[in-house]
Amino acid sequence: MQGVDPSVPPSGTGCADCEAADPQGWWFHLRRCAECGHIGCCDSSPAQHASGHAAASGHRMARSFEPGEEWFWDYGEEVLYESGPALAAPEHRPLTQAVPGPADRVPADWTQHLHQ
Repeated sequence: MQGVDPSVPPSGTGCADCEAADPQGWWFHLRRCAECGHIGCCDSSPAQHASGHAAASGHRMARSFEPGEEWFWDYGEEVLYESGPALAAPEHRPLTQAVPGPADRVPADWTQHLHQ
């Protein structure tokens, strides 16, 4: 797949941009840039960092960073691929990590903050 570097590890276990924000943000689901490994939050999350990363960097391919999900999304063509090449470990967020997360930053009314 063009735009995929299987050797690049993920940038961390949570959304890199939410972690770097002041105040720190929270996310619903995570996406992994298949080209550089940047972990960003999904488009349902308040900040939508994964698609922002794709737009700013030109890195079109992302893979779900959720356990049990192997699909890729092409932001440029808006195409879903059910699977693709294996990426460097880890392939998903830690199983102990809350969804949404991180648990200590998720507001009680979190469902009201999701994008549809």
